[in-house]
Amino acid sequence: MEDIDAIAALQDPVRRRLYEYVVARGREVGRNEAAEATGVARTLAAHHLDRLTEAGLLESGSRRLTGRSGPGAGRPAKVYTRARAERAVSLPARDYRTAAELLAEAAEQAGLDTELTTAARRRGEALRGPAAPCGSLEQAMEALAARGYEPHLETGGGTAGTDDAEGTGDGAGSGTPVVRMRNCPFHAVAERFPPLVCGMNLALLEGLLGADGAVRARMDARPGECCVVVESSKNKSR
Repeated sequence: MEDIDAIAALQDPVRRRLYEYVVARGREVGRNEAAEATGVARTLAAHHLDRLTEAGLLESGSRRLTGRSGPGAGRPAKVYTRARAERAVSLPARDYRTAAELLAEAAEQAGLDTELTTAARRRGEALRGPAAPCGSLEQAMEALAARGYEPHLETGGGTAGTDDAEGTGDGAGSGTPVVRMRNCPFHAVAERFPPLVCGMNLALLEGLLGADGAVRARMDARPGECCVVVESSKNKSR
């Protein structure tokens, strides 16, 4: 019942806005920033952020937001990030994760990588339906967001729309845009069978986005994010 209680914490609209804001940033968020972004008072934001932490949906810590240290740097502020634990509710109880892990184990032992990626590509094409292949990164982000990947656009200087993202994206220094994804919908199984599941994921997205469109998916794993990135098909392979 803990998962039900945790998810129920998002029923409050203010609390949900704060949670969604923290998740979307993909980094530590302070109380002042969260309050300003969601249009609520700092004390109210602090209350709800702490409630989300108690529910296990956020994790909290403290650091100096000024970026300085030593005398005059100010006191550490409380910051929040999305909790690493997954929450799911199924009524009646279902255990699809165990089934997925068993199937992945059997596929890996039988060497069915090719068959799995072929099936995944077909499924991606079926999900896209009659729509044309994605014609831009913006269209790709819409398709990825609808599948729960939490895409964000990153350039050589960092994540678009933020002032503090580090320049860890592809094409650093060149400004080449790349779509990275903060969430992998297959995270639990991918942790146990990374080559198999990541290959499946790539094939799925190739089918979903379209092989003949203006974008392409490729492998570029980074800790804490999806193993696949999406870029313009005009970019040269690295």
